[in-house]
Amino acid sequence: MSHPNRNTLWAETFVDELAAGGVDAVCLAPGSRSTPLTVAFATHDDIEVFSHLDERSAAFFALGRAKRTGTPTPVVCTSGTAAANFHPAVIEADRARVPMLVLTADRPPELRDSGANQTVDQEKLFGDAVRWYADLAEPEAEARKLRSLRTAAARAVGSATGAPPGPVHLNFPFRKPLEPTEVPGDVPEEFAEHHPLAGEGRDDSFVRVSQGVPELDASSLGGIADRVADAERGLLVVGPADALTPARDALAALADATGFPILADPLSGHRFGHDRPVGGGYDSYLVPDVTDDWPDPEVVLRFGASPTSKVLRRYLERTDARQYLVDSAGGWREASFTATDLVVADPTRFAERLAETVDATDGEEWRKRFDRAETRHWSAVAETDEHFEGGVLASVAELVPDPTTLFVSNSMPVRDVDRFGEPRPADVTVLGNRGASGIDGIVSTALGAGSATDDPLVLVTGDIAYYHDMNGLLALGRCGVDATIVEINNDGGGIFHMLPIESFDPPFTGQFRTPHGLDFEPTGDLYGFDFERVDTLPAFRERFRTSLDAPGTQVVEVITDAEASHRIRESLQERVVRSLTV
Repeated sequence: MSHPNRNTLWAETFVDELAAGGVDAVCLAPGSRSTPLTVAFATHDDIEVFSHLDERSAAFFALGRAKRTGTPTPVVCTSGTAAANFHPAVIEADRARVPMLVLTADRPPELRDSGANQTVDQEKLFGDAVRWYADLAEPEAEARKLRSLRTAAARAVGSATGAPPGPVHLNFPFRKPLEPTEVPGDVPEEFAEHHPLAGEGRDDSFVRVSQGVPELDASSLGGIADRVADAERGLLVVGPADALTPARDALAALADATGFPILADPLSGHRFGHDRPVGGGYDSYLVPDVTDDWPDPEVVLRFGASPTSKVLRRYLERTDARQYLVDSAGGWREASFTATDLVVADPTRFAERLAETVDATDGEEWRKRFDRAETRHWSAVAETDEHFEGGVLASVAELVPDPTTLFVSNSMPVRDVDRFGEPRPADVTVLGNRGASGIDGIVSTALGAGSATDDPLVLVTGDIAYYHDMNGLLALGRCGVDATIVEINNDGGGIFHMLPIESFDPPFTGQFRTPHGLDFEPTGDLYGFDFERVDTLPAFRERFRTSLDAPGTQVVEVITDAEASHRIRESLQERVVRSLTV
């Protein structure tokens, strides 16, 4: 093994260890101080490189890819403000439990706090949002240091993919020369021969990290099983997914064993893909006017993050049920503070073991209530032929092929797919950024997810989120990703029509709805895709179908009226509630 200088040795050793640990892709942003890492990644045969000009887009692209694969895609940047642009994606990765490796280059220690150009305090830049932080040693051809570096690489991957998964930040101080130029004597020619463990590592990962699976003891499981077995009225509630959400087969087995209805968030991984009934219309009918006449559930088993639906969250808050919150990391993700039990166990294994232990009770009348409510809701949706934003999401959920990666933006798109995305057996993987629920980086995250699979990619986003991450569209050509992008343009922040501030204008229009009047059609010429504008639901359905069958990327802009759409949502819910209370 021969290296021209210590920086090259250091970076190539680190990248080799990441590859040995299962890392197969990286997002690189240009910069000088990160040159050793950039060159090491770019020349590694087993790592795919995604080049980005914008650090914020790069980090969200890496986030999206990890959402789809479960493996971190490292993101690399130079020193200075470049690292700060990673912060929004780091926050989302933390809150949504997505594995991420943030690799920031830095100036050598003596230049810190000295006024040196492009030098900022990068120590623990992301605070408590990371699972682990390390300011690595300065590069040197020294055996113990290189063994430490290899261990740090393995530890970083293990920490990012542990329980709970999340971001890890490693800071790399580099001195010049940064390029792979020869520095005589920097790396002894016989270094690898004299120090094989440091120089060459092991046949696979230097340190193999084995992730354990927490399980309940027999007594604790038996107590829960007894409570479930005695209940005629129970629910399985599955919120937005992460790596710790139960597998599809395990949840299906639990539903069969208990007879409890499944209420599945669209981001749970369970709204689609099941060959049994799944509840998805709860956002319209679990309201007091309906449920005040229902008996409360006796037991609720909750998996995943807090549900998107405020209606569902408030229903669970009103019930007098025994609520088991299952989370293998022991996290508390229940902001209404009404759960009665925290079950620290792997959700898949817990569901499998519980299914083997209990038998379904006679809860037929209870199940019929939910079946009837679901039928009324979906019938009302099917009968609604008005042009509104919920109809767009209903059409998307209905028409996307099997399989598909469907990414939905925050604000109204995720809420509309929650209420109007009807469950179906198709393998539709629905993703969103619900960790911190921001609208920054939506395009980039979706394209990152699309890069990780051959499945068709569909992104549904609002106009403000589209505007917020137009830089991310560069990845379409630069990173070789094709997509159908549905951009719902209601000229501003339509979600604010759901809030009481709507009644106060001014400042509602200027400071909350914020109409912008922008024409997004030129983005097609700028980034090289087809752009088409429609303003009726039939026209959208036709153009959407065409795009799904077409090569390349198409953006279909759907012109809507935010206030009218909100009034239609209200009207539709009133019809469903009325049909269930007469």
